[in-house]
Amino acid sequence: MSTEIVLPGVRHVLREPPVWRKPTAPILSRVAFAAAHVVADPLGDNRPGAPAVVDWDSTLAFRRHLWSYGLGVAEAMDTAQRGMGLDWDTTQELIRRSGEEARAAGGRIAAGAGTDHLGPEVSDVDAVLRGYEEQLEVVQNAGAQVIVMASRQLAAAATGPADYRRVYGKLLPQAQNPVILHWLGPMFDPALTGYWGSADVEVATAAFLELVHDHADRVDGVKVSLLDADHEKRLRAQLPAGVRLYTGDDFHYPELIKGSSDALLGIFAAIAPAASRALQALDENDLHTYDEVFAPTVALARHVFGAPTYYYKTGIAFLAWLAGLQPGFSMVGGLQSARSVPHLVETFLLADAAGLLPDPALAVHRMNLLLDLHGVTR
Repeated sequence: MSTEIVLPGVRHVLREPPVWRKPTAPILSRVAFAAAHVVADPLGDNRPGAPAVVDWDSTLAFRRHLWSYGLGVAEAMDTAQRGMGLDWDTTQELIRRSGEEARAAGGRIAAGAGTDHLGPEVSDVDAVLRGYEEQLEVVQNAGAQVIVMASRQLAAAATGPADYRRVYGKLLPQAQNPVILHWLGPMFDPALTGYWGSADVEVATAAFLELVHDHADRVDGVKVSLLDADHEKRLRAQLPAGVRLYTGDDFHYPELIKGSSDALLGIFAAIAPAASRALQALDENDLHTYDEVFAPTVALARHVFGAPTYYYKTGIAFLAWLAGLQPGFSMVGGLQSARSVPHLVETFLLADAAGLLPDPALAVHRMNLLLDLHGVTR
């Protein structure tokens, strides 16, 4: 098959991809999780609003791919379409299956505990707490580290910082091991506007830090996804000793990780070979290679996570399909339609520039299929 493709207005020849080196020992300089997506069953009724039907073989194979590059898996997060197609029954099965797979592969896994199984009508903070407790038990029973996800229901029910302190203050002592606290900004989920009790980021940060300091022995780290590098640096400097800052900034991750943040990133699912190589270089104090490997991935990440940011999941699944890591480009909830053809064409080109299409001929073949399906004349 050819590695040349005719795109709207341009003829493009794909580059020869690099041979990405897999680690032969654990990555030590940083803890790095890739937030993994789910692969939809193409014969499932994965229309908007329907229960998710997952291709379990492909979904679990993708997690083995991430572990093979020395990355941890952040399971059942927003990348996996929590609140955007992945229902709670399927989420429980995903957490259970991935926990079993992690034990078999010797891979690190953390999983999200939230309240998305509660209806939007829930307006009582005690009911939100009970919802968190139910999901906490599921994650712990699967043997995964707990990531306490931000709650849409709590954002709607809370009247101020005191309600957040009440819920988290009762939940955290119930965790068997230190958890990761997740602060997801409204660019990822508009329903989380005003989380921690204020729409003013500095006021919310003060409340968040007070909570973390009060429960530092129960917090492994905080995962911050606000796409604000300066804010993250200030927050990192104010955390208690021993509490990690897991960057969730898919725009500025190279500088933040270099500056001592750990990582829990959706884009790492798409750039796993490059992310692994960069972190291996960091272990070796080879900052030239670190910068060189990460540099071309940033344009790809900023495009995939471009506004509206919450549709970035479409790009993650699309890249996995182009790379031959899943058999088709379909998503639960029909979310494969959330990005335009021009957006996906640019994603394809940027992935090639970053050396992330391991089989160029296959990528060209699949890109041509997509263009033909949409009636694109070249």
